[in-house]
Amino acid sequence: MKHLLAILAAATSASAHGWVENATIAGQYYQFYQPYQDPYMGDGAPQRISRKITSNGPVQDVTSIDLQCGGISSEGIVGSEPAPLHAPVEAGSTVNLKWTLWPDSHMGPMLTYMARCPDEGCDKWLPGEEPVFFKIHHDGRHTTDKAYPDDVWAVTPLMYPFNAGYNYTIPACLKPGAYLVRHEIIALHSAYAQGEAQFYPSCHQLTVTGSGTVVPPAEELVSFPGAYKADDAGILLNVWGPGNYTIPGPAVFKCPE
Repeated sequence: MKHLLAILAAATSASAHGWVENATIAGQYYQFYQPYQDPYMGDGAPQRISRKITSNGPVQDVTSIDLQCGGISSEGIVGSEPAPLHAPVEAGSTVNLKWTLWPDSHMGPMLTYMARCPDEGCDKWLPGEEPVFFKIHHDGRHTTDKAYPDDVWAVTPLMYPFNAGYNYTIPACLKPGAYLVRHEIIALHSAYAQGEAQFYPSCHQLTVTGSGTVVPPAEELVSFPGAYKADDAGILLNVWGPGNYTIPGPAVFKCPE
């Protein structure tokens, strides 16, 4: 039986794309939703700070509500089902996210957004298609004079075992409260051929503390779906050639000086 499980695990790994496996927030380790474990545990499934994702596969429709958090709208949920827990963290802190080992054919950018939840928290809140998200970080192509397989992207470090993962920093000026973090990789390996990229989004919930007072203005907020179009320069492109890359979505939010 152990031999069979090892074979199945290896086969799954070989054909897998990926998801955020865990996070370290304020020194605390949090395992994220496990799409091939949690759904089969019934009432014994662990409580998470991360919202459910459908699988290790992508969302490919920029008009789908699943683009928001990698959710399960096919099961009648409008967006990804809220998680029961929040991770406490101070504004200005850096959060580390660990992805499963990323395929070397899936080059692309990494982007992170936040949304302020209602005062009562994120655990019963679905944003719908309202513009509530502001971008706090993005990272794209690091080389402009090479082409795959020599290219270096934001996602490239995740293609190697025992990598350090991905970090984002919570803006220090944010007003305390509950926040939903939307993080994603956009895989561009076949975007030019298919006319669309592959999106790997996921969401987790924070309780942000601190002395900040800023709530990002409405004109800086975007919705998912809505923030991207299938023909955006950073989504529909010939990823096989050299050149500059335009990261899709809005500008990164900056705290007032």
